[in-house]
Amino acid sequence: MPNMSLKKNPMPSQEPDVRNKNFLEVALGYTEEMAVDEAQRCLNCKNSPCVKGCPVAIHIPQFIKEVANGNFAGAYDIISESSSLPAVCGRVCPQESQCESKCVRGIKGEPVGIGRLERFVADWHNAQKDVEIHKPESNGHKVAVVGSGPSGLTCAGDLAKMGYEVTVFEALHLAGGVLVYGIPEFRLPKAIVQKEIDTLKALGVKVETNMVIGKVLSIDELMEDGFEAVFVGSGAGLPRFMGIPGENLKGVYSANEFLTRVNLMKSYKDHPTTPIMHAKKVAVVGGGNVAMDAARCAKRLGAEEVYIVYRRSEAELPARKEEVEHAKEEGIIFKLLNNPVEILPNEENFVGGMKCVEMELGEPDESGRRRPVEKPDSEFVLDVDSVIMSIGTSPNPLIKSTTKGLETQKWGGIIADENGLTSRTGVYAGGDAVTGAATVILAMGAGKTAAAAIDEYIKNK
Repeated sequence: MPNMSLKKNPMPSQEPDVRNKNFLEVALGYTEEMAVDEAQRCLNCKNSPCVKGCPVAIHIPQFIKEVANGNFAGAYDIISESSSLPAVCGRVCPQESQCESKCVRGIKGEPVGIGRLERFVADWHNAQKDVEIHKPESNGHKVAVVGSGPSGLTCAGDLAKMGYEVTVFEALHLAGGVLVYGIPEFRLPKAIVQKEIDTLKALGVKVETNMVIGKVLSIDELMEDGFEAVFVGSGAGLPRFMGIPGENLKGVYSANEFLTRVNLMKSYKDHPTTPIMHAKKVAVVGGGNVAMDAARCAKRLGAEEVYIVYRRSEAELPARKEEVEHAKEEGIIFKLLNNPVEILPNEENFVGGMKCVEMELGEPDESGRRRPVEKPDSEFVLDVDSVIMSIGTSPNPLIKSTTKGLETQKWGGIIADENGLTSRTGVYAGGDAVTGAATVILAMGAGKTAAAAIDEYIKNK
């Protein structure tokens, strides 16, 4: 009998005053009983509107039906037909604006907890000891994937399942891309990412780290080495700054550097090889998910006061609602409708404060959001000793500058068609390298689309 409760089963979590002092995962996950109960809220609609909201088109009603029947292994098999990273997606995808936004149950109550159920199924699967992964028979064709973030891993996984010999080239010393350097441990444990990568390796995917494509090897050299196609999923790791005075002071970080030191280099542990400044009062400039991650990390590193400084109001915050709520619960202070104009030095050339002005919202700009306008005579100084800039990123120009005939946008994004094909025959691209910084699931969707296009290209070659 269906569960007609108007509310989702709540997600068990660490208490705010406990979790803001550790890097353990905040959300603890559903029990089997909770998962079955939540799955029974699904009406198994004939039209499956939720699937239309999923960038990788997971067969959502079917997998939820298996969960409702207690067949968790069957549910995982259904999810894995479409997604190579279910444990990741269940944690970091913005389900509220994608699959769950289309759920019929959301009309008169809360939608089914699709993301929470996907996470449960993936975690249940990963906890099993007797799972066999069958490596497909090779079809004799080689494909190179540049970057081991969500788009690259998805493309690699889909191609491996088709029998391609896939090699992933990763610039850093650890595979996972933004999943390991950008998203904090308390949102996405790195053991989860490694488990997903190990699954891909079992399918035959080779991963080569410390391979900066454009320096160690070029894309042209990869194709000369026998790779019949190349997928570029190198992300958008080049940080942007505001261009205001004082951004070169000690104690000013880009969010990329700050999060990489914390997440990839484990600077929160005792005696780290890559240390980080433990500031007392931190300002994070920006309002996206990355800003929330940086602020929550700073709090866990021992900062007494952490501010989110954002030039628009809360209604315009681009971060997920859940991330904003978690940040507030953990004691992050939101300084909305404020904008920095200068970072001030102290006697030792460290950050000694940040000069800001108050803002008010005017007419909508080209993005549809109301444009922030400075209030006259509203200048004030925020007492901080560290500043983290989280105002966006763009693709690194290295691949563009070392690949003949590869066309890019003025801001650096690789130009690719709806199938991921670039201006170079046999070279495909997707994810943040094409769109600029976006979500994990959109990058995965691009990787999935490109894998199908690469398969078609090689078959017809």
